[in-house]
Formats: sequence, C-alpha cells, structure tokens
Amino acid sequence: MLKLPVIVAPMFLVSTPNMVIEAGKAGVIGSLPLLNARPVEQCAEWLQEVKDGLGNRPWAVNFICHKKTNSRYQEDLILIRDYQPPIVITSLGHPGEVLEIVHAYGGLVYSDVATVKHAEKAAATGVDGLILVCTGAGGHGGSLNPFAFIAAVKQFYEGTIILSGSISNGADVVAARIMGADYAFMGTRFLAADESHASEAYKQMVLDATIEDILYTDSFSGVHANLLIPSIVKEGIDPTTLKSKEEVDFSHLVSVKAWRDIWSAGQGVTTVTKRETTKEIVETLVKEYAEALHTFVEIKITNR
Repeated sequence: MLKLPVIVAPMFLVSTPNMVIEAGKAGVIGSLPLLNARPVEQCAEWLQEVKDGLGNRPWAVNFICHKKTNSRYQEDLILIRDYQPPIVITSLGHPGEVLEIVHAYGGLVYSDVATVKHAEKAAATGVDGLILVCTGAGGHGGSLNPFAFIAAVKQFYEGTIILSGSISNGADVVAARIMGADYAFMGTRFLAADESHASEAYKQMVLDATIEDILYTDSFSGVHANLLIPSIVKEGIDPTTLKSKEEVDFSHLVSVKAWRDIWSAGQGVTTVTKRETTKEIVETLVKEYAEALHTFVEIKITNR
C-alpha cells in the first residue's frame, strides 16, 4: 500500500534497481529507464531483481517509444511483455504497441507530455495516465505553468494525472493533489540519494546548488532541458554564450555529452541539502505531507 501519492521519476543514468526497490518498500512508486541497463541481458536481470524485491508492490519502467531514438525498441518491448512491470511510462513517439502489450497483462501506461497538443494526442491513444511535465522539471522540462496545464488537460481528459516540475517536499505533494493531480512526480529530490547511480561529484553539486544554478537550454540535446550551470562550467563552457544546439560549435569538446558530463536537475534542487537514503527521503516526505495536510484542514476550518 502506498504511503504517499508519489512516483519517483525514472532518471537517465541515475535510477537503479535498488532505488526502485527501496522506494517501493518505503511506500511510494519507484521507476527506472529501461535504457539505464545495457546490454539488454543486464536489463532483464534488473527487472527480475525489482520483481523479486517488491512482490505485489507497484513499480514502473520508462520506455522510449520513438523507434529511431531507441535502437533497442523491439527488445525493450519483449522485456516489458516478459517481466510485466505494473506501470510503463512512455516518452516520445506513439505508445500504441506498448499499450497493447501492457493492457493485455493488466498493467497501466502513463505518457509524459509537455504541451497541451501532446497531451491531446496521448489521451487519444487510450493511455491510463498523463504525466504533465511543467516548468522547472529536471531533464527535458516543459514551459507551462502547472495550474494552467492541469486546468487545460482536465477539459478533455478524465484519466490519471501525474504532475511534474519542482515538486520537492511533502507540502508540494499536497498542493499537487489540491490542484487536481492524482500523483506527484519527483526526480531531483532523489538525485543525491545513496541508491542513486549519480557520481559523487554530481551528488555534491546537487547538494550545493540553488535555483540560481539551473539553466533551461536546448544547447546540448536539441530539446530544452534544465541543467546544472556548474556542470557546464566544469567542462570549460561559458553558459552565457550558449545558443540553440544547431548554432553551437562543440567540435573542440567532442568528449562532452549531455547527461553523462552535463548534469541535470530541476528548480527544486534548493531543497536537497544532505545525503540520505531513499527510505529516509520518503519518510521525510510522509511527515511533511501529513503536516501540510493538517495545516490545510485547519485553514479550511478557520475559514468556514
């Protein structure tokens, strides 16, 4: 049973089976990108490890639907069919094939979307939930205000809504629920967790960072993402000179890669101030959630 309506976001090169297991045991839903495990044989081992570790508790994987982007598309589909993750989070492309497979074994498919247009397209495919990626989210963050995004999506969609973007503590989760979301989607809060596969330097940078250290740019992946400015500087790049990827000459920095060398975090990074286990983070969130909920009830009573 969940203690908190939270999904720990699948973070590229960061999420691990142990993080998913610890998140599930602590009372939230953990997830990981299938592409974090390479080769495919290791991915199969990871999925079995999570299944064995969590039993009937819910967990999720992230599947890239775009065939040109995901060279392991067919192999990942087979993994999903064979290991039957309870939730599959889809990114990019049409989720039609994975929908058939997941619904056949009784699982759920949630699609992440950053615009209303994309939300409409995903909803039309019959997905069970939409992850609204709003401004301030780590990684490929959106640019829409969460209030406006939820209101717009609720005009045409009655399925599960998961809110993403700068959600960092239990009070934020309460706020997301009040706004109309069923779940909160949290990644940055878990970047520095003991179970995270982020390097020690990356974790320390997250602990030291504030909202002023986050830059929203498309210079490195061609899609706008929230990145840590200190990680850009450490590669000898002046962040004030960045332009869109097509206009940037990185020929002298051929070894620099987004995500591996240029690190991501959301605007909620300010709240990550100490090293903790995944379990400890969830316990803190549960406490904060209860306190915020109590305050909200008191306010309602006072205003009657």
